[in-house]
Amino acid sequence: MRVSKVDNKINFKGGLNNKFLLKGLETVANHPASFIAGTTLLMSSVIRPLAISLTPKTDKENKKYIIADSISSGVIKFGITELVALPVENAINNINKNPDKFLNSMAVKKFTEKGKTLLDSKNYKFAQQLIKNTPSLITAIPKSMIAVALIPFIMKKFFPEKNKQNKSVYTAPNSYNPVFKQFYDKQVSFKGLQDTAAKGISKIFNAKTFQNFVTKHSFNEANIARNMTIATDILLAGSSVLCTKKSKKIKENKKKPLIYNKIITTAVSVLGGYKLDKMIQKGTKSFIEKFKQANKLDPKLDKYIQGINIVRPTMVFALIYYGILPILSTFTADKLDKYNNKKLIN
Repeated sequence: MRVSKVDNKINFKGGLNNKFLLKGLETVANHPASFIAGTTLLMSSVIRPLAISLTPKTDKENKKYIIADSISSGVIKFGITELVALPVENAINNINKNPDKFLNSMAVKKFTEKGKTLLDSKNYKFAQQLIKNTPSLITAIPKSMIAVALIPFIMKKFFPEKNKQNKSVYTAPNSYNPVFKQFYDKQVSFKGLQDTAAKGISKIFNAKTFQNFVTKHSFNEANIARNMTIATDILLAGSSVLCTKKSKKIKENKKKPLIYNKIITTAVSVLGGYKLDKMIQKGTKSFIEKFKQANKLDPKLDKYIQGINIVRPTMVFALIYYGILPILSTFTADKLDKYNNKKLIN
């Protein structure tokens, strides 16, 4: 960290324009859905299972099912989001390289601010963030369906019954498998396929309804990641509850603890995360101002700010949802289940 004295004031600039920090924020801004899915995978596969396993005075099998649900959700969210998000992000990058080829004159006019180019305009940046964050939202229901279907499989692999020991180790699907990546890179590098994807995405940019929405709400750019995260979590939880109820492979007496856990976790994280994010957002205003000053000559400054506005809510919700809440929700869900069972017996 570099320390300099200007007008008898000490300015810590080194940390705010560190090249690794800036590159990281730029990468997050370019790949928001991938960053959110990657964070989810890490937290749901490691942090949340650890928190659940540490929950005291809770039925051991209930904990195993909730851990299996966490791992399953994280793997499926990551895999499906990557399959959808990467083509979308590549298509937008292709449009940015040659906007006149893909965007009509009305779209360019609507998204371009006075005195700025299209790529530097706030409206266009907001439009890009909307589309880049959408894959997580639109894949919420299929992700929940597949994740619930995968729970029994993970239970068998991670928690085999004593009389059915299986030494095979479950390997999570790896979106970055070298063979898959080599095949995928060849596909996306094919110019015709890239143009087809870009033309498909450009139809959204060129839609008058979308243009009007963007110009009306672009002032809310700082909250787009948070709001879409909340909407995605609600969709995921709702569809997961329905799929768990209908599942024929999950033990009937283990469905309710899973459902209770999902509802409690989502409700508290959405309400608590929303309020906490607003508090943190206020607290980070001074940080962002200092960050802008430290990087005011950098042409990618707006991109870095986009990255900050994605990282902030993602980490807030991840901390609450995967780090703090699992112990409370697992314990509460277990007690609710036992209470309901006692009522049925009596």
